[in-house]
Parts: sequence; C-alpha cells; structure tokens
Amino acid sequence: QVVLVSGHLDSWDVGQGAMDDGGGAFISWEALSLIKDLGLRPKRTLRLVLWTGEEQGGVGAKQYYQLHKENISNFDIVMESDEGTFKPSGLGFTGSAEARDIVKEIMTLLQPINVTEVYDTADGTDIAYWMRDGVPGASLHDDINKYFWFHHSQGDTMTVQDPNQMNLCAAVWTVVSYVIADMEDMLPR
Repeated sequence: QVVLVSGHLDSWDVGQGAMDDGGGAFISWEALSLIKDLGLRPKRTLRLVLWTGEEQGGVGAKQYYQLHKENISNFDIVMESDEGTFKPSGLGFTGSAEARDIVKEIMTLLQPINVTEVYDTADGTDIAYWMRDGVPGASLHDDINKYFWFHHSQGDTMTVQDPNQMNLCAAVWTVVSYVIADMEDMLPR
C-alpha cells in the first residue's frame, strides 16, 4: 500500500523552475527525509515521485499511471504540490466524505503552525488520473498572491523561495503523509 507525495521538475522555459515546481519537489523530498531522520516507519510505503513532462501535457504522469494502474487499490492517497511553496493555509482534498473527515482530523495536528484548512478539491495535473479513478487526492494550498509574478518567467529562481515558508509547507506534507501512511486502515473510498 502506497502514500504518494509528489512535485514535478519542469523548468522547461526561461526560468530555473525553482518555484514551479522545484518547491513542490523539494517539500516532497523533505517529507520523506524528515520521516527517515526521525526514525519513523509507517505501516505503508511512502513513495516520492518527481514528475516530468507536466508542461508537455502531463506525459510523465500518464506514463506512471499506465505502469501502475493495475495496483490502484493499493494507492491510499496521491498528493501533489504545484502552486509554489509560499505560506501554507491547508490542503485541497478530493475523496469521500468519510475520508474528508479523517483528513480534517489530521489537519488539527497542524494547529500550532496555523495550517488547518481543508478545501473542496485537490488540484494537480500529475494526480488527476488517480483521483478520476477514485483514489483520494490532496494538493497544497498556500498564499499564491505572488505565484504569477514568477510563474514561467526569468524571475523563477531560488531567490523567490523563502526557507521559513518552505519549512512550513514541508511540515504540512510530512504530517499528512506520515499520519495517513501509519493509520490502521487506508482512507475510505
């Protein structure tokens, strides 16, 4: 059984892709790194996927889906961060009402950093195939007021990234992915 965390590498035009979507890739990597550093071993596999080809029609995601869809019942949740890694406010979630209630309860653990909201739907080109077929999905919600200042521009460099805000995003990704991976049962479909 798999809890999938992800971001994509798509610095395909004039920028470095540090924000879009290096930040999403980084916090996904950091989530697994933190869990390992803490010596935690969840009941399910935590899998990091760094997607490619998102800007070219999601070809990397489509290929991954084609290769793994036969095991779709083993995917607990698919998570994608693709709107920068600015100050987080919560998660977008797509799934059953029962699963949403569980995710809302998990998000209460993030009260100390004031990131508790669960929004109506998850977004993400790279996880859309899975959600369409009933796998619960989550996407990071953060303050995107400055996102389009840098999106696909020469300004999308590492200087855009605020380490403190990225740490908060990584904390959200870490807590949510670990708790879901360590629950007794998978999220209800």
